[in-house]
Amino acid sequence: SVKYCGYLKNSTKPFSSNWNSKYPKLMKLGRDITLWGLELGLLSMAKGELAWFIFVPKYAYGQMGCPPCIPPNTTVLFLVLLLDFIDSKESDAFLELTNEQRDTFPLQKVLKVATVEREFGNYFFNMQHFRIAKDRYKKALSILDRSPSSEAELKQINTSKVLLLLNLSLTYLRLERPDQALKYGERALELDQGNAKALFRCGQASLCLGEYSKSWDFLIRAQKIQPLDKNINKELEKLAR
Repeated sequence: SVKYCGYLKNSTKPFSSNWNSKYPKLMKLGRDITLWGLELGLLSMAKGELAWFIFVPKYAYGQMGCPPCIPPNTTVLFLVLLLDFIDSKESDAFLELTNEQRDTFPLQKVLKVATVEREFGNYFFNMQHFRIAKDRYKKALSILDRSPSSEAELKQINTSKVLLLLNLSLTYLRLERPDQALKYGERALELDQGNAKALFRCGQASLCLGEYSKSWDFLIRAQKIQPLDKNINKELEKLAR
């Protein structure tokens, strides 16, 4: 996720810019970002870093330029802000495999792929693209749908699943689908009965559905686990009103 402005030499007006975009489009290196110098520059940057780059023609638009904006053999200047990034190399490779090949993948790599998909979901959630976020969370859940070979593996898989189920519950609340929010919150509780956040989500969803007694039960259980949590207490006040 990048903000950038591209300038010609001795020009104060950018020939290309997305600087004023509140939520810049997520771009993939080598596909959406094809300027060689910009790709190399981004690979050298840290999250949140702001940098100036000078790209000679070899690393920019070459001998031909890019008419009519970029003349031939032009050196360009780029101001770049790296907002965030997701390393999806292993995830991309995994998703190209057949189901049979995926079953032989080591669990740690599967968990990493699911985490990458959850990060994509978080990115789209933060951009308020809730439907896309929902789909990425569900995709991550499907990746974790495999039989564990031990109790330790089951615990690791369930830990990852709970995070996704909680994300789905919140996303469905944002989509004004409290029935689905409750469904995924309860699925999280099946895997972790004492999860205060899952109880809180179920309480929120039940309140939206007008199921006040059910909401009270969930929220009181959450409060017992985290008595000083402001969000839980605010929701209880809302329910009381």
